[in-house]
Amino acid sequence: MSDLEAAPTADTTSWLELRRAAAAVTPARLFLGAAGLSHRSTDALTLRADHAAARDAVAAEVDLYHPTLAPLGLFEVCTEAPDHSTHLRRPDLGRRLGPAALARLAEEATRGADLQVVLGDGLSAAALHAQAPALLRALERLAADWGWTWGRPFVVRHCRVGVLNDIGAATDPRVAVLLVGERPGLATAESLSAYMAWRPRPGCTDADRNLVSNIHDRGTPVAAAALRVMAFAAAIVAVGRSGSSVKEPDPA
Repeated sequence: MSDLEAAPTADTTSWLELRRAAAAVTPARLFLGAAGLSHRSTDALTLRADHAAARDAVAAEVDLYHPTLAPLGLFEVCTEAPDHSTHLRRPDLGRRLGPAALARLAEEATRGADLQVVLGDGLSAAALHAQAPALLRALERLAADWGWTWGRPFVVRHCRVGVLNDIGAATDPRVAVLLVGERPGLATAESLSAYMAWRPRPGCTDADRNLVSNIHDRGTPVAAAALRVMAFAAAIVAVGRSGSSVKEPDPA
């Protein structure tokens, strides 16, 4: 029996209060207690389940026929990474669009929109399936409310953040936003990031981009993330640049 499972005392009550307080503000595994010299069975099994979910999220591929994505009517292009295994081993290939992808964008993508939102698998297709559809719809509504023109959304398979450069060159939006699956952790395997750039072009670096991260139910909820992304995009447009010199404004 662990100390936490023993008859309550002043010390154990304080310990349990710390555990509850920590759980209210962070998913980190704090104040777990022990069963002898080991973790308790419940905690050990939860850790293994979360680790398995993270591995599954990295291994999965984006599915345009997934129930959350299928109603959106998205089209797809692929980076120069020819398959998922190569995508994981060669990040450089995931930052570039090949000739076939560029040709399809020339045929089907919107050019010169105020806001171009793109969905990318990144390192968690599960995050894309879980968060991106609702966030995409929220951003489209906000863009309409603000009178911004809206680029036709599409999916980039096997993508890394740097693919924004080729997307910008191909579609020429004022602001490009990439909704991409984050590297899964033990807190969640379904966390999404929104990377933004002002008129991205080849040669732009991470210093030229802005970010709203940790978009999931226990992090930044979708509704709040949409407001933050649009407020950030407005700040980028106001100064005509993006990156480290542009700070996130108050969404209000």
